[in-house]
Amino acid sequence: MFLATTTVEDFERFERVFSTTGADKRRQHGSKGAQVFRDPNDQSRVWVLFDWDAEGWEKFASDPEVPPILQQAGHKSRPQVAERGGSFDA
Repeated sequence: MFLATTTVEDFERFERVFSTTGADKRRQHGSKGAQVFRDPNDQSRVWVLFDWDAEGWEKFASDPEVPPILQQAGHKSRPQVAERGGSFDA
């Protein structure tokens, strides 16, 4: 699993593409699903927790069919993996 963030023009547009065309493409690269969160301090920022391994993410990110899907979804910034801060029990 990993966490990624991006900014979008319109959340409903992002959600529509993320849950259809985007989901199909992510599935092709081994994603098992995702949970989407809206940043309460910035309505254009979206956080996504992916059930995905790093290799699948890298294949997705380098797929030439992905940039048009991101454009269709209204991404204002390229999705970035959040930097890991640590791992803790409970």
